[in-house]
Amino acid sequence: MSFDVICFDCDSTLSKIEGIDELARRVGLGDEMSRLTDAAMNGEVLLEAVYEKRLSLIRPDRDSINWLADLYIEQLVDGVKEVFEALTAPGKELHIISGGIRQAILPLARCLGLPEAQVHAVDIYFNADDSYRDYDQSSPLARSGGKAEICRRLLKSQGSLVMIGDGKTDMEAKQAGAFVIGFGGVVDRPVVREQADFYSAEPSLVSILAHIL
Repeated sequence: MSFDVICFDCDSTLSKIEGIDELARRVGLGDEMSRLTDAAMNGEVLLEAVYEKRLSLIRPDRDSINWLADLYIEQLVDGVKEVFEALTAPGKELHIISGGIRQAILPLARCLGLPEAQVHAVDIYFNADDSYRDYDQSSPLARSGGKAEICRRLLKSQGSLVMIGDGKTDMEAKQAGAFVIGFGGVVDRPVVREQADFYSAEPSLVSILAHIL
């Protein structure tokens, strides 16, 4: 199959880390946050049930977000750059759709040659002293079904869209008529294996290329 619009999740898909868990570890809340993230990604709880709770406990400041941005790039999944180069060449439209923090994902997107307008994630807001204030509570990506909402916006009336990701929230893109590829190269989730149209547990993202081009 060939797709006009190609969308990637970020955490555990483009980068080997879960950003929110790394921020939690940095302030000594690692285990508790990992459990919440896993529950949401496995579809055991709704994303909105854990989103606000995680951020209000961690309260990441601007410094933490810059640190996380570097970590995303440092922990890039094998084959990501090759995949983006291969897909950029035919003039496809590439997007990142993530429930992660937009300010931390933008440097990774720049590193892959992706314009800011093609990064869909959740903005956070800081106080004048760079401490955490709030997040964009109106963002669809902070709740279940949000990725389907973004995919609907991106799908042209005649176009076709593929979503690549590792979690239950990525599988929701099917509600928008997207073809979904489950990537289990970082985290192998049974719910994704069951629901994806195609599934790859290979550690390199290059394994998905044959199913996109």
